[in-house]
Amino acid sequence: MSSQIVFSGAPLDLRLRAAARLNGQGSSVNGDGDSPSEALGVLFALASSPSTAPNALSLLHELQVHQVELELQAEELRESRAELEAALSRQTELYDFAPVGFFTVDANTAVHELNLTGARLLGCDRDAALGRRFEGFLDRRSADRLHTLLARVGEGHQGEVCELDLLVPGDTPCAVQASAARDPAGQRFLVTIFRIGERKTGSTI
Repeated sequence: MSSQIVFSGAPLDLRLRAAARLNGQGSSVNGDGDSPSEALGVLFALASSPSTAPNALSLLHELQVHQVELELQAEELRESRAELEAALSRQTELYDFAPVGFFTVDANTAVHELNLTGARLLGCDRDAALGRRFEGFLDRRSADRLHTLLARVGEGHQGEVCELDLLVPGDTPCAVQASAARDPAGQRFLVTIFRIGERKTGSTI
């Protein structure tokens, strides 16, 4: 008589043990750990016995369904990632090519972030502006106005603006209007500037 692997327990227990083995949760026969080939061996052993064959077929079907579910989830994740990447790309375009200059500065007016429009208004490349103090692009009076604006925003004031004169290299000073708000992500400030004449709202410091 040929040897046969004997499984103890009810059919439901066999299914649970086989599922656990296939999922890498059950202990192996020899205690050395699970492997794909051993898991298939467990399923084959279930199928080879008339008393457990229906359970093996049911388990196989469940595993196939689970595999399809994983494939569908992976497809949805790929689609979601593509949508997020497209949305991020769109937001980056809106930030960089907005008709106003956007800056993130600290209390000392050091520039931590800016868009392409802001760099053009400063008359330099974006990388060259990073780390420099925004007040370095202004005349003395404008620098004082900017510090006053940031101080008032730091105290909780909202909706105030000030006029600044940008000292553009090789060109005449450029009059701009600036507004500021607290950066919700930290202790910095969000500053927007645009040339006088495009828009002018709010109170002026």
